[in-house]
Amino acid sequence: MNGYAGKLLDIDLSTATIQEKILDEQLARKYLSGLGFNAEILYRELQPGIDPLGPENILVFNVGVMVGTNIPTASRIEASAKSPLTGRFGTTNSGNYWGSELKFAGYDGVIVRGRAEKPTYVLIRDEEVKFLDGGHLWGKDCWEAIDLIRADHRDPEIQVALIGPAGENLVRFASIENGYYDAWARTGLGAVMGSKNLKAIAVRGTGSVKVAHKREFLSAVDETRRAIVSSPFFGAFSKFGSMLATGPYHEFGALPGRNFQTGYLPTWWETRGRPQVPKFSKRGVGCIACNIACAHWAEVKEGPFAGLKMKDLEVTPVFAFGAQCDIEDLSVVVKATEVCQRLGMDLVSAGSSVAFAMELVQRGILTRDDLGFELPWGEVEGSLQLLEDIALRKGVGAVLAEGTGRAGEKIAGAMDCAMTVKGLEIPMYDPRGRWSTWTLGFLTNLRGGDHLRSRNPVENLKYNENIEPYRTEKFGFDLKLYEQLDMPAAVKEDIFTAPAGEVNVAKMAKWAEDLLALYNSLGICIRPPVLQQVGPTLMAKLYTTLTGWEITPEEMIQAGERIWNLQKLFNLREGEARSEHVFPERFYRVPLPEGPAAGRVLDRERVEAALDEYFQARGWDPATTGPGTEKLQELGLRQ
Repeated sequence: MNGYAGKLLDIDLSTATIQEKILDEQLARKYLSGLGFNAEILYRELQPGIDPLGPENILVFNVGVMVGTNIPTASRIEASAKSPLTGRFGTTNSGNYWGSELKFAGYDGVIVRGRAEKPTYVLIRDEEVKFLDGGHLWGKDCWEAIDLIRADHRDPEIQVALIGPAGENLVRFASIENGYYDAWARTGLGAVMGSKNLKAIAVRGTGSVKVAHKREFLSAVDETRRAIVSSPFFGAFSKFGSMLATGPYHEFGALPGRNFQTGYLPTWWETRGRPQVPKFSKRGVGCIACNIACAHWAEVKEGPFAGLKMKDLEVTPVFAFGAQCDIEDLSVVVKATEVCQRLGMDLVSAGSSVAFAMELVQRGILTRDDLGFELPWGEVEGSLQLLEDIALRKGVGAVLAEGTGRAGEKIAGAMDCAMTVKGLEIPMYDPRGRWSTWTLGFLTNLRGGDHLRSRNPVENLKYNENIEPYRTEKFGFDLKLYEQLDMPAAVKEDIFTAPAGEVNVAKMAKWAEDLLALYNSLGICIRPPVLQQVGPTLMAKLYTTLTGWEITPEEMIQAGERIWNLQKLFNLREGEARSEHVFPERFYRVPLPEGPAAGRVLDRERVEAALDEYFQARGWDPATTGPGTEKLQELGLRQ
């Protein structure tokens, strides 16, 4: 097949057997690859109500069809299973080199079933697959285990997807690490892997990807590269990466300060803002095929962690540990990131769990006697110790390992301190301080409170204004970007009130979710220079010239909508209800105490009205939040 490897590897750990499944062309045309394949497989094969940590759960990795080529940023792989944290569709995306290596080994994806009798790891070397004893790896942290696997096979280029002690101990927000510094982090899929006694999947491939129409494909690749470079954010994002967001949310008073108790931290900009980046990093780091290189190679030069060097300074851990836990020293954030990557834990949920515990200490609900150490706001040693206790399920860490939602139910008086939506800890910023497409996306996101599945492609962080509260956000770019935006004219006219005016939040959320579902199915990155410039027209051109299968831009964006709706059907089958689309009660009742957004709370009725408008835009029933018969027929889906 062109573009695709043409096979899926189906692994049954219970019987230590494998099957190679030939990729079905109709499946590929309908669901593309990546997230699309995962959604189709899990919806078709998983029975509702299963235990996410039982052997009947299925863990699926599928590589985007564009991965393994020189399409800019094409490196992404989607991992999915029923989430042990939320009980809903658990899914997460990662880049680096593992996906391209799997493709070069001859497989588009890996399906993992059952449970091994003892700790095991799987080695895929081209089309040779082995089940190997993982006893010597069990209990090792991720970095140690990678080194051991590479030493065992005398190959430093083997790419490894693996779990650490957190996954082994079934921490419900355990990650699957992707090499030393990347991860499939959110929704707890590391615990699924741990429940299967599977320590790692190591991959080495020497093949290549076949291209249908080489000349036209290379032209489309060059057009994509030029489009990304032309983004207004390309230069700044290449230099500062996601740390660009540290300024605007501070200026808006929307930081997740002290477990979302305050949106304003007086020393934020000087200690944790964008100007700190050059003090730690002098070069960027990119995944395979990336022309942005938005990550930073960070070096800690002084203090107790001097000498630590790693890929870091992403805004996610900086907000999680720097803002939510109010840790001022960025070198501590780098160290906390290292600890989470070694132990194998989602940085968002891990940072939220530490902040949750800090607030319980502040309120007198937890004490030093309960924890075994001090844990005031900004505490360094206690925070790092608590991360280890969570991964090892030691003391209070055993309760926090269940996620803050479950922990809030178990600890008397703690539920109001759990900052979750649909059971998943919220990252990034306080919705009282800023309402936008991104904010609404915390509620509509199919995996729960998260910021990576819904984002306005033309969000402008210069402004924090809503002319129609809860309905619109300011566009704010010049007319050229509006005209270049790859969106059908009728959709554009429906979302934008005027070429340089307001953006309808609910309708943009629907468009953005379908677009990001496409990215996560094709294997390209969601960073702003891509999100702004690469839409269904370019993606259709790339897909057609790569695979030789003709697809229109309209069919491409409809595929994204189909994939989004199929995940929704999975969640509905698991019992998802309208009542789950709600922020923590704090955001509705407790005003922000200080800063630019002081005094703000969310208006419950207006939030619900925004949700109604979103469901209407999706063609879903506002009461059940699900697609009706007409929408299912339109998308070629059935319940």
